[in-house]
Amino acid sequence: MEEFLQQIVYGINAGSIYALIALGYTMVYGIVKLINFAHGDILMMGAYFGFLGMTALGLPLPLAILLSMLGCAIFGVVIDKIAYKPLRNAPRISALITALGISLFLESMAVVVFGLEVKKMPEIAWLKGEWEWSGIIVPKVTLLIVVLSVICMIGLHVIVKYTKVGKAMRAVSEDMQAAKLMGINVDRTISITFALGSALGALGGVLYSIAYYQVEPYMGILPGLKAFVAAVLGGIGIIPGAMLGGFLMGIIENLTKGFISSTWSNAIVFGILILVLLFKPSGIFGKNVREKV
Repeated sequence: MEEFLQQIVYGINAGSIYALIALGYTMVYGIVKLINFAHGDILMMGAYFGFLGMTALGLPLPLAILLSMLGCAIFGVVIDKIAYKPLRNAPRISALITALGISLFLESMAVVVFGLEVKKMPEIAWLKGEWEWSGIIVPKVTLLIVVLSVICMIGLHVIVKYTKVGKAMRAVSEDMQAAKLMGINVDRTISITFALGSALGALGGVLYSIAYYQVEPYMGILPGLKAFVAAVLGGIGIIPGAMLGGFLMGIIENLTKGFISSTWSNAIVFGILILVLLFKPSGIFGKNVREKV
């Protein structure tokens, strides 16, 4: 029983990061119906921003996180303006190919700028150590990751539900053309969505790198794909679904590692994606919607 609960703790740790990344996927898809496959590389850029903040600038972790989130928010807006905005009315396959191209570009840029060498994230003294309750070990870094993730998720929910910007986001998500007629600045609303999603991805990148103490150009590929699976599982385009999907993915992955085999964990995670797409493509919280031809 203790081993099972221990794996749940580790699963919540990973799931918090997946949930943050999945929120970026689901926010963008909810508004422009675009699967931004470059989002995993925003995580990577966020990790590098945090790394540079702590090493080159000597910033403490909280300020390094803010720098990373701000930098990636700007990145997200620039990517939207340059790459996605011209494709608003283009076929979805064009936007998908563009997203994959941006992903490859960001990875190649990171290789050129930072090199292929794996960077070691600085150790943070106040995050060393762990607590133990009834035989269950909870690392301090895990507690930080979960607390920050939950705070950001609640904050995002408040923004979307109770602010003017959030109302604009929901209006654009429902009907972009009608939102324009109502006087909503659709392009600005989409840019804000990209900024928020990218900032959350950056936070996930910093938290991922301090949990595993490494930063490298291809670090965003697997977490990004798993977060996409989490978003689909919960119901892509639905914020609570992204949260639930992220936690479920982290727990399933770590239970697989703990009780079956670590070599099977990725296969089971992506197997879940296939099953969801086959039997409930709308996800846990999603509803099947018929499209007229």
